[in-house]
Amino acid sequence: MFERTTSQVLYDDGSHKCIRFTSLVKGEGVQANQFLIIDHERAAVLDPGGDLTYVPLTMELNKYTKLKNLDFVMASHQDPDIITSMPRWLVYTDAKIVASKLWARFLPHLSSSFMSDRMKGNWEDRLIELPDQGQRLRVGLNDLLAIPAHFLHSVGNFQFYDPIAKILFSGDMGASMVDDADLPITDFNDHIPKMKGFHQRYMGSNKVIRLWVNMVRELDIDMIVPQHGTAFIGKTQVNQFLEWVEQLQCGIDLMNERIFSVPV
Repeated sequence: MFERTTSQVLYDDGSHKCIRFTSLVKGEGVQANQFLIIDHERAAVLDPGGDLTYVPLTMELNKYTKLKNLDFVMASHQDPDIITSMPRWLVYTDAKIVASKLWARFLPHLSSSFMSDRMKGNWEDRLIELPDQGQRLRVGLNDLLAIPAHFLHSVGNFQFYDPIAKILFSGDMGASMVDDADLPITDFNDHIPKMKGFHQRYMGSNKVIRLWVNMVRELDIDMIVPQHGTAFIGKTQVNQFLEWVEQLQCGIDLMNERIFSVPV
């Protein structure tokens, strides 16, 4: 479905587009995907990454839209590979930053003299603090849904659902450690070892996974696209993932006295 290039168009109906960027930065860091959503020429960037990602990402964005059309920079959670490029987006665009209310008071730690010296006005006026239940955000003529995914893996965590493209941008849920994120999943069972260990450690508990699965089953999803690794394309793969992860013991389920013991 996708060409093995830096960017892949996940959806395009002429007025609404979703683009994934997979290999903007090479090196020893964890592979991460970034996303662009365009609706009637207005745009939003999802999980734009760190400082190293900013320049190559903006170069790619300019192939699809202009930075002046960017309304939102959305962060699923607070990790460095998600939103440490925030100062540059605040200086060089008029976009608002969207993040959990739990992380709003921590985001100032990402600011710097670089941002303070160049930005006009108070940057906190450009921060949208998401309540725990999430909310709708208007991009162009349609809404994106910020939906709760708390403790999957962050205590204040959100995913973004695009009802036009029927894509769930799932953050770390569904993430996999693969050599090439562009290659599609051909056998779900073969894909499980590439994501099992990550989910066992980084997801909070089976209870919260089941709450999440019950919620997302109410959505019409054609694609789940995580922030790391390969996308789940088509309802068959989406359902295979939901059925697998729904049964997974993880996080505090796996903690015991062997882990919580004083080092010898």
